[in-house]
Amino acid sequence: MALRQKIVLIALLMLVACRSDPIQFHTLTPTQPAGAERVGSVDVQIETISVPPQVDRQQIVIRQSNSSLAVLEGHWWGASLVDELRSALEQQLPTNGGGRRVSVRLDVQRLDSIPGQYALLDVRWRLRDLSAEGAALVHCHSRLQTAARATIDDIVIAHQNNLQRLAMQIVQAAGSAAGECPSS
Repeated sequence: MALRQKIVLIALLMLVACRSDPIQFHTLTPTQPAGAERVGSVDVQIETISVPPQVDRQQIVIRQSNSSLAVLEGHWWGASLVDELRSALEQQLPTNGGGRRVSVRLDVQRLDSIPGQYALLDVRWRLRDLSAEGAALVHCHSRLQTAARATIDDIVIAHQNNLQRLAMQIVQAAGSAAGECPSS
C-alpha cells in the first residue's frame, strides 16, 4: 500500500473512532398539559426557580446508585433545567389578569431520575399575594414521585407528571381562602 493510501486509511479510522451518537433533546413541557385550567379565579406568576447544582446542567443526570450519578452526554434538556421547569409550569398555571394575583417561588431540593424505578421532585415553594403588598400566603413542601420504566423518555414523562401535580397543588393553595398547603 502506498504511503498516501495508508494516511487516508488512518485518517478515516480516526474519524470513525471520533464519531459520537447524536444528541437527543428532551422537554418537561408535555404536548397536551393535563394540569390546571389556564384561565381561572387566580393568576399565578413564577418569581424564581432554583435547582440543586448536581442537576443544574444541560445534560440529563440520572442516579445510578445511592452514591453515584451519571451525566448523560447523549440526552440533553431542550433548554436549561430551570427554563424547562419554568416553561412546563407556566403552561399549566392559570393566568387571567383579573383574579387574585399571586407569585410562587420554587426551591427544588431534589430532582432524582432513576431509570426503571421512578422520577422524584422534592420542592419547597412559597406563595405571595401580589395584591396585598407582597404578603406571604403560605410556605409549602411537595414531594412527588412517579414510577418510570427504564428509558429516558419514560423518566422525562414521569417528571412531566410530577410537574402537572405540582401545578395543581400550587393552584389549590392559591385558591384557598385559609392559605393551606395541599397534601402531597
